[in-house]
Amino acid sequence: MTPAQTNQQLITDLQSRGLRLVDESAGAPSRRGGAGPSDHKAVTIDGRTFMVPVHTGGAAASPYVAEAPSGDGAAALRRDGLAVATISFPKQPRFYQQQTADGTPYWKIAQLHGSDVLATTVLQTCIRYGRRETSCQFCAIGESLAHGRTINRKTPEQLAEVARAAVALDGVRHMVMTTGTPNFTDRGAALLVDSARAVRAALPTLPIQAQCEPPDDPAWFARLRDAGVDSLGMHLEAVTPAVRARIMPGKTEVGIAQYLEAFAAAVRVFGRGQVSTYILAGLGDTREAILAMCETLVGLGVYPFVVPFVPISGTPLERHPAPDPAFMRELLAPLGRLLVDAGLRSRDIKAGCGKCGACSSLAAYETDAAPAARAA
Repeated sequence: MTPAQTNQQLITDLQSRGLRLVDESAGAPSRRGGAGPSDHKAVTIDGRTFMVPVHTGGAAASPYVAEAPSGDGAAALRRDGLAVATISFPKQPRFYQQQTADGTPYWKIAQLHGSDVLATTVLQTCIRYGRRETSCQFCAIGESLAHGRTINRKTPEQLAEVARAAVALDGVRHMVMTTGTPNFTDRGAALLVDSARAVRAALPTLPIQAQCEPPDDPAWFARLRDAGVDSLGMHLEAVTPAVRARIMPGKTEVGIAQYLEAFAAAVRVFGRGQVSTYILAGLGDTREAILAMCETLVGLGVYPFVVPFVPISGTPLERHPAPDPAFMRELLAPLGRLLVDAGLRSRDIKAGCGKCGACSSLAAYETDAAPAARAA
């Protein structure tokens, strides 16, 4: 097995099984609740940073343990007591020590994801979240707000201020703006337009990804682009109607066909490879169903960012099992080959979750050897 293949398996295994920490204070703080990679900690392996679950039930029983870091920041990673790798943890961002004039800490406005991505949830509430009959069962968007770890509405001015500091102090290279869904028309696109415009005015060269549900009018795609958005994320999460109805009962009002139409329209505006979607593996969709949807998406020029589902505390699915590592490997290996063949690589995305890649080991399967390996 090559070193690259060893890393593929290790990262995939860690993201499914989680990690126990001897020293939870090492590096940047882990995240609990909220949108994005919650109940995770950033871990660096061979120079690449990934988000690994540390606060889930599965992580508490993981065979992987990270020892306390040494003076140089390196830590031994052990599986069942045997050393398998040396890892490190990104340092706490310097911009976290800053605050706005009204006393709001910058870390309540935006967070560092991975090693060089600034991420924010512009609106920390969702029109569907208050009722479990309509809310996405995996979503924890209200948890961090309820516990005082964020603020509900981040103004464009606040986002521009924090982005300037994150770039200057911590070398942030791109930014992700997501939002809870505020209405059933533009579905958050208007908020993202205002936010992106402010950040673009402050930082003309910082790549930005916006994320929302498909808006009712495709004209919003051009408005987002003109406001400074470089890439767009619209997240399917699950790919079959039965799973979507069970896991996200309210969001199913925007059907798969509607998503596909929106993807095609968005690619015409942002370009091939600059539109992406999150797919959560492990919610009930089969490997075959996910790969079939990915083939459709790649054909449209959309990057399918497939990540292992992580059960987040405080949600109805907090005890749902994470996907088995073998299931993830059998899914990501052919998907990596599909992406290479289609010329849709994570490294070519201008900004966003797919480019960061920290929440999945997918990018490790995008290798030049993939087509030849398949032919063999």
